[in-house]
Amino acid sequence: MTSLNIQAVIFDMDGVLIDSEPLWQRIEYHVLSALGVPVSIASIQQTTGLRIDQCVDYWYQQFPWPVYDNAKVSQTIIDEVASEIRRSGSAMEGVYEALACCQRLGLKIGLATSSASMIIDAVLDQLALRPYFMAVTSAEALPYGKPHPEVYLNCAKALAVDPRHCLAIEDSFNGLIAARAANMQTLAIPAPEQREEAKWVIAHHRANTLLTLPALLDRLQQSQSLTPN
Repeated sequence: MTSLNIQAVIFDMDGVLIDSEPLWQRIEYHVLSALGVPVSIASIQQTTGLRIDQCVDYWYQQFPWPVYDNAKVSQTIIDEVASEIRRSGSAMEGVYEALACCQRLGLKIGLATSSASMIIDAVLDQLALRPYFMAVTSAEALPYGKPHPEVYLNCAKALAVDPRHCLAIEDSFNGLIAARAANMQTLAIPAPEQREEAKWVIAHHRANTLLTLPALLDRLQQSQSLTPN
């Protein structure tokens, strides 16, 4: 059996580092509803993990509205989310313990997100997380966001680690598809209301919070040490 040889951990941001998914959903709901789109919080959840312009385009294709300006609608949502994060953003359970564990084990730490740079800066500043990350990559300017794997591949390249030796942590199914397509090991931490859905079976590992990451990394490290060269 081949050793996993995990050398880096790459974190998604929204829903993994910061409890921002409900915030995104609430703001998307208000902005889209004002445009006449018949959305609900439940229906908006299906676009979790997509880049915001992809979300806006998805809803326009479903329910077109007059004077379509994707950039303007997307920026309105980004501005409101960033402002709210800087006011009241809080870390997900286990974030600091998980990052400290990665450092203790000598693993490289990366961030791969579909969010815009304005959101990334708001999160890293609000939670004081910037010093932990050796590479931060965004799908903001890429041709495709998640579920396309490019943002994860770019992060692995920036860390100088083969994607096969990276563990990606995701809360969204679109992000999980991206990490799997990048040929990474995966840890899924779904939102509580989604945990029982069968789709998460494609993740290599599953957990309820980041508090379980230290034990998982310890097991993977032990597995590597026991694997013959």
